[in-house]
Amino acid sequence: MSHYPANYKQSAVIPLLDLAQQQHGGWLTISAMNKVAEILGMAPIRVYEVATFYSMFNRTKVGKYHLLVCGTTPCRLRGSCDIEEALLKHLGVERNEVTSDGLFSVGEMECMGCCVNAPMIVVADYTKGAEGYTYNYYEDLTPKKVIELVEILRRGESPPPGTQNPDRFNCAPAGGQKTLLCEPKPPPCRDLDAC
Repeated sequence: MSHYPANYKQSAVIPLLDLAQQQHGGWLTISAMNKVAEILGMAPIRVYEVATFYSMFNRTKVGKYHLLVCGTTPCRLRGSCDIEEALLKHLGVERNEVTSDGLFSVGEMECMGCCVNAPMIVVADYTKGAEGYTYNYYEDLTPKKVIELVEILRRGESPPPGTQNPDRFNCAPAGGQKTLLCEPKPPPCRDLDAC
């Protein structure tokens, strides 16, 4: 809260909700939201409004690995529905349910900002508590690849985040960069007074 002026301490509501969620294994209890309200001197309903507005906050229990499938148009066009279907079938759960061993849950999130590498998921990893919490993107997925990813996580291993397409480097086109292969030409007239 030291990052906010005393008269604007309510601006810390999102970071405090995030911290509370990490400390509670990936979801926000009513008591945690009430404590945030108390710390910030806010009406509890204002905290609930924030927690229900942002999809990053979970108000029900999630698995130690919470798998969020992108549901925005570019990911859907590139196969995110197939990714979600493969996850749900493999794990034997419905969306927003937790597996019987408590390890996995599957949810949906709107745009993750990696449309070029669609389809993708985010894995919120709560296995190491608040101090070891990670939030990693896995991109260029196929149904087969997402199942492999789940099994790597089940073994307690950490798969490399980012693109899962061996032909792609970061967000460059598969097969390598196609544009901007050399220094671009300068504009024809740099001195505007001379034009």
